[in-house]
Amino acid sequence: MEEKDGMRQQEDVWILAVETSCDETAAAVVKNGRQVLSNVIYSQIDLHTLYGGVVPEIASRKHIEKINPVIEKALADAGVGLEQITAVAVTCGPGLVGALLVGVSAAKAIAFAAGKPLVGVHHIEGHICANYIENKELEPPFLCLVVSGGHSHLVMVRDYGTYEILGRTRDDAAGEAFDKVARAIGLGYPGGPKIDKVSCEGNPDAIAFPRAKVADNSYDFSFSGLKSAVLNYLNACRMKGTPVERADVAASFQKAVVDVLVEHSKRALEDLGVKKFAVAGGVASNSHLRAALQAMCDETGVLFYHPSPVFCTDNAAMIGSAGYYEYCRGVRHGWDLNAVPGLKLGERI
Repeated sequence: MEEKDGMRQQEDVWILAVETSCDETAAAVVKNGRQVLSNVIYSQIDLHTLYGGVVPEIASRKHIEKINPVIEKALADAGVGLEQITAVAVTCGPGLVGALLVGVSAAKAIAFAAGKPLVGVHHIEGHICANYIENKELEPPFLCLVVSGGHSHLVMVRDYGTYEILGRTRDDAAGEAFDKVARAIGLGYPGGPKIDKVSCEGNPDAIAFPRAKVADNSYDFSFSGLKSAVLNYLNACRMKGTPVERADVAASFQKAVVDVLVEHSKRALEDLGVKKFAVAGGVASNSHLRAALQAMCDETGVLFYHPSPVFCTDNAAMIGSAGYYEYCRGVRHGWDLNAVPGLKLGERI
């Protein structure tokens, strides 16, 4: 084992990773942090679509039903047995506490029975590390925009496992705003992909929705006011009997979100003089956001990195990547590892 960039490096580290923070039951086998040997995801979207959003109790029960078959398939797809696994990594927060507990319990049981080290992983760190999977050349430091249903963070990745949060949402996350607006205009759940698709048929300049500014931190986000502006516009149309052009509402709302995300990212890149920029999280698969970020990076001479859509949504491969770097840093957890639904990025478990 040799030292490199403050981490202990060991060849051929095989991580069995488990992810159950929300409504995807996922397991993966990842070799040396960047080679995905298997990535199995059981999605509950069809179940929760009936209710217009994720129902925590239903999510937990479905995780219990699917967790063992998903893990077994991940090992089978990778063509490995537990004896070849170096360590077991699992998302322990943030997320829905009941959902997290299923994954943590399964990972602890497997690690204990197989005599393997256990590594707890932060869900947001996993999203950031998803960029390492397909961008083999990417190394810290770089700036990363994390945008998902529960989180909107602008993070300076100083080193593996070392993060500085420059900005975060003060209220609704970007993905949460997408879901609420999609529901309001009758698109249903999940809102992000539906708004992305419908907005292609609309005029993004049809409606002047606000772009919120946060006075005491120019990197912070606020999407609650934008969401309220959309709801007020819809209510005004109903009261006046004016027909609602759904595609125009979707396109104008999406443009307002994208403008803010791009503007704050550009400001941080300029202020810090960083020349590498990555995006992560479920909203990172939004085609309009990707195009706008790519254009911004091209204009400013910054290298742009992003995962494929399958690695943007919740998956275990990203947890395997993050778990590898935590393992190499000497991180190990005991059998008292617990789910921490409000775990902050950078906070030690």
